[in-house]
Amino acid sequence: MEKELLDFFEKIKNEVEKSRFSLNISEEGKVLSVGDGIVQIAGLRDAKLYELIELENGDEGIVFDLDTHSIGVVLLTEKNGTRAGERAYKTDRIASVNVGESSLGRVVDALGIPIDEGSLPEHTIAYPVEREAPSLLQRDFVSEPLYTGLKVIDAMLPIGRGQRELIIGDPSTGKTSIAVDAIINQKDSDVISIYVAIGQKKSRILKIIDEVKRYGDFSKTVFVVADASNSFGLQYIAPYSATAIAEYFFHRGKDVLIVYDDLTKHAEAYRSLSLLLKRAPGREAYPGDIFFIHSRLLERSAKTHQKYGGGSITALPIVETQQGRISSYIPTNLISITDGQIYLDASLFNKGIRPAVDVGRSVSRIGGRAQVEAMKTVAERLKIDYSRFMEVEVFTKFGAHVEEETAKLIKRGERLREMLKQPRFHPFSLEEAVVSFMILESGILDTVGLDSVEKVCKEILNQTKRTFPERMDKIKKEGKLGKEDREKLKDFIMNIEVKH
Repeated sequence: MEKELLDFFEKIKNEVEKSRFSLNISEEGKVLSVGDGIVQIAGLRDAKLYELIELENGDEGIVFDLDTHSIGVVLLTEKNGTRAGERAYKTDRIASVNVGESSLGRVVDALGIPIDEGSLPEHTIAYPVEREAPSLLQRDFVSEPLYTGLKVIDAMLPIGRGQRELIIGDPSTGKTSIAVDAIINQKDSDVISIYVAIGQKKSRILKIIDEVKRYGDFSKTVFVVADASNSFGLQYIAPYSATAIAEYFFHRGKDVLIVYDDLTKHAEAYRSLSLLLKRAPGREAYPGDIFFIHSRLLERSAKTHQKYGGGSITALPIVETQQGRISSYIPTNLISITDGQIYLDASLFNKGIRPAVDVGRSVSRIGGRAQVEAMKTVAERLKIDYSRFMEVEVFTKFGAHVEEETAKLIKRGERLREMLKQPRFHPFSLEEAVVSFMILESGILDTVGLDSVEKVCKEILNQTKRTFPERMDKIKKEGKLGKEDREKLKDFIMNIEVKH
């Protein structure tokens, strides 16, 4: 009898627990108008900029405009058809994405929701899409290299972990290819990669995902997608959401590479939203705060001191130019924000020079500080010599007589250019790149025909790797090459019989 009573009271207790009410106080407003993804709402006087607003029908939006009598909200979801007269509620929280270790190897939308038909990520926490950048005191010097696997960049335009390096060029010059190759090259490193697609075609995004799956390590990559069919609101918020995902790993002391592809379309999405909200247009119809939306985004990429976690976010923003005009509005803004730019030239691309990097117009403001000793030794004069070669090469087109020293410079420069050509998905490791430049420096290629440079260089490199595996390993692990080791490698290269 006593056991039955206990079971009865336990049952009542469980029912009470199920029906317990919780008090939820929320400020309520009313939808005044809806159109083109913009909702005007009255009654939410305490709403904050970029605060998440929930609508009666279940859709969500973020506050974009604060007026005296109403607020302008950009819809992030438009599943249920918002109508005038419906209620809207404040949430007192900035829009956020759910992120965790289980986010790796996934494709998510701009709100962090998986779109790859997999299950929802487990053990995640909400990270706000808007966050203040690390303070000056938290930041550390950028000194550790991040290798792209592209010889022309790793040697002449080195990128450090925590750097922001802009990739700029005309349409179809290989901007995305460089960024994707950099992601693929992290296959054997400890770097986590995040690729955010803004306003791109779905077919193009699927192709990039397939490339990373085939040639890279997809389990260390996150794709954030806001394609051309998504609303302007989702396209606008996508890079901030991707940066929030990057910050989750960054705050745990990890190194992250994030690619923004591309910020031209992001700026256009923001311009469209601003014009729909009837903000005053400025230069090229962009609103006055267009610089700020990109500066506050890219300032979140940094390298921090060990006492603050020691993590880093390296940013590779992409921006598009028209007919090589880097002086247009958005490109100049981004050049002034970033720590250098990789400029891709359409004429080089059309000549078959891939990657089509114009070394003369490209710069890395971190420079040799992000290079290991072995690479610095062989690459310190490469950019100067290559730029000089580009200048004097013009004279040979007119059949002008050149001095012996200039002729030697042209011969060496032509072979350097051939060596810097690199097919996609064929990254060069640090030790391979160092030895390649030693082969050029030795002068053994000066007698080789231009058509045979790549083949001969590959043969010499393979022989060197087979003969000196311990020295190659030393370059890889320590990033150093002593004078004695350097001399031995040089003597070996010089004495190889070249077949051409």
